[in-house]
Amino acid sequence: MNIGPFQILIIALVILVLFGRGRISEMMGDFGKGVKSFRQGLNDDDKPAAPPQRIEGPSHEAKPAAEAAADPQPASDNSAR
Repeated sequence: MNIGPFQILIIALVILVLFGRGRISEMMGDFGKGVKSFRQGLNDDDKPAAPPQRIEGPSHEAKPAAEAAADPQPASDNSAR
């Protein structure tokens, strides 16, 4: 069974009568917006993420564990001044 141009025309007219011209154009507009946002989502996934920012903490000099265990009194910032 082949579908010819006459059958396609009848199907198109039935759809037009059921939904109306305004509703069909609105549905096609929504469909186009959906495709556009889908493509943008795909493009956003391809972009590399920004490298994480390094958070600077308080700066201090730490002694190795062996030296800290040998030194009975911890050095404080006030004694160095």
